[in-house]
Amino acid sequence: MIEEFYYRPPFFALDALKPREEACRPARLPASARKRMDRVLPKDWIARWVGVGLLCALPLQASAQSVEADLPEGYVPNTPASYFIPDFSQDVYKNTSHTDADDRFSIKLGVVALVDYTDFGQDDESVQQVGVQDDAWQARSIRAMVRGHFDLWRKWNYVISYEYKGFDKDSDANWSSTDISLSTDIAHLGQLSIGKLKEPFVYEMVGDAANLPHTERWLNPFFVSRNTGIRLSNTMPGQRGTWSVGVYNNWLSTDKSFSNAGLDVAGRMTWLPVWREEGKEYLHLGMSVRYYSGADGVLRFKGKPASNVADNYVDTGNLDGSHAWNLGLEALYARHNWSLLTEYVHSQASLRARPNATFEGWYLTGSWIVSGEARPYDRKVAYARRVQPRGHWGALELIGRAGRVDLDDTGVDGGTMDGWWAGVNWWATRRWKASVTYGDIGLDQAGVDGNTRTWLYRLQWIY
Repeated sequence: MIEEFYYRPPFFALDALKPREEACRPARLPASARKRMDRVLPKDWIARWVGVGLLCALPLQASAQSVEADLPEGYVPNTPASYFIPDFSQDVYKNTSHTDADDRFSIKLGVVALVDYTDFGQDDESVQQVGVQDDAWQARSIRAMVRGHFDLWRKWNYVISYEYKGFDKDSDANWSSTDISLSTDIAHLGQLSIGKLKEPFVYEMVGDAANLPHTERWLNPFFVSRNTGIRLSNTMPGQRGTWSVGVYNNWLSTDKSFSNAGLDVAGRMTWLPVWREEGKEYLHLGMSVRYYSGADGVLRFKGKPASNVADNYVDTGNLDGSHAWNLGLEALYARHNWSLLTEYVHSQASLRARPNATFEGWYLTGSWIVSGEARPYDRKVAYARRVQPRGHWGALELIGRAGRVDLDDTGVDGGTMDGWWAGVNWWATRRWKASVTYGDIGLDQAGVDGNTRTWLYRLQWIY
């Protein structure tokens, strides 16, 4: 039954129709039900209490999250009549969407295109560790999207996207589906979504990749991009926070049974303790939890050095384990044209033939938009959108970043990767961005210390 995993940790029940204090009391479930739930969600006390805290903190009435949009709702960019770099007029973009006279159906087309070139430099130790990394061009992502809404007994939002390569691919095929989902608002609960969705875990994954100040995600070992499942999300009163919780199992898209495909349960809660000057200054805090059980009882953590054409630098290989609990903490402070974004992930893997392993990762990204723009924050989805340049010459953003991923523990030699990056983003128009980023990555693996230097060049157009 859905209610057994939808809103009930092993020994707590949450009933949206009851007062919160009553809902968060221990539920007297039958012994058989408790055993079934404990098989799904093992009794790791840290993650259990964090999950209970997330659920019990949810308000019962708030407005629902919106479907993905270019800008926060109600935000009007102060953009010039024209840019130095030519782009399509707004009339052209308006012609790619349609809403019928009764607002019973709408459709909007979207396109994302990113092209990269990566130049590598390695010392001998790095070549010994990971082999020669070849300089390469890559169509990093070419995505076509259709989204909108329709009325069928109630209002449904839909998102369908198909992508070449891409940030979010889940197979070795060049072309694959990225999003296939339906969502609808449920009174007093929030927005219910079903299909191939993002899991609500880690800021840099929940946020659109094209909106991030840094070029590539860093905490990849600890999350998946999309998964098949069901998710409920909402905002808190006054849009001073959000919450989201989902259950995922991709057995429909594999040849595995439901029990062998691996179950993921993820939840995220955010809070805006500071919101001043109509969003020109804000502090975003967030916490997320992810329960990860690998397919066929196999867990694996792996990651690249912030370059998609590189090989995996850290990799635990296949681990015989039942599950892993991942805890994520996030913070974003922005004041006018300055911002700091940081995240930390702690992962505890329950293994069978060896001691349990602990892994972790973090990063800190600083941004200074030299031309003075502020990156707009979307309070319905709890992340910052991309820069909207105000001047004819666009907006110039300087980026600094440092991070670490540690996949070493007793009996597991996945490697430890440290890196720092410095880069420039030129937001030439509302749609075009060009960037260049220098990276210096150290890898400590099996007693060998290697170093890789990268130059990553990117051209991005998004609609």
